[in-house]
Amino acid sequence: MESLRDEEQRLQLMRFFKTGKGDYGEGDEFLGLKVPQTREVVKLASDLPIEEIPVLLTHRYHEIRLCGFLLLVKRFEALTTKKLKEDKAAIEGRDAIVEMYLHYADYANNWDLVDLSAPKTIGHWLMLPSHCDDKLAVMDGLAKSDSLWRKRISMVSTWMTSRLGDPSWCLRYAEIHLHHPHDLMHKAVGWMLREMGKQCSMDLLRDFLGRHAQEMPRTMLRYAIEKMSETERSYWMKYPSN
Repeated sequence: MESLRDEEQRLQLMRFFKTGKGDYGEGDEFLGLKVPQTREVVKLASDLPIEEIPVLLTHRYHEIRLCGFLLLVKRFEALTTKKLKEDKAAIEGRDAIVEMYLHYADYANNWDLVDLSAPKTIGHWLMLPSHCDDKLAVMDGLAKSDSLWRKRISMVSTWMTSRLGDPSWCLRYAEIHLHHPHDLMHKAVGWMLREMGKQCSMDLLRDFLGRHAQEMPRTMLRYAIEKMSETERSYWMKYPSN
């Protein structure tokens, strides 16, 4: 991956991912690789022993950390086939991947690292058999941590739970994060609410909006209603004055 370094692209990525002093990605270092390039490396490294993945997860370069998280996604997805869903060894393997993900979650320290990995590992795990006695406690631990990125993991993971037909996770963490001060969480909550409405129930989304639209940050609300008709978007943006 270091041999693929692209200086022009590196500078663009550093600006795009807000690595300046005081920004959310302050101090992060990039090689200048595009995501498809990293995915190609993931294919090449698919046989990497799992115990070596933390070397990637903790690496100084953003793209190499992404490679590590995408390798966890690849390993997890391989254990989710219909045949392996209830398999004891597969369950243990999925739990081990999630345990590793959570142990190194602080290294998923930008929105792309979270968004490209959390739904297909943590989110999918919530909907599968597991030896974990209390998944809710695991998720609440993420949601109530002091880390912006762990909080985003708790929210964005619900993309998969909604996709698989369970809106409860999204609704729970949307309420928990409703008043989070950071714009990145406003976007995440609104995005997940929109997906929950699309995948599960628009009536549930409207019910949530009816209770919270007035207090939702405007960015969050705009994301949540983005796919509605213009008339309905206007209604919710003015709610409850209309």
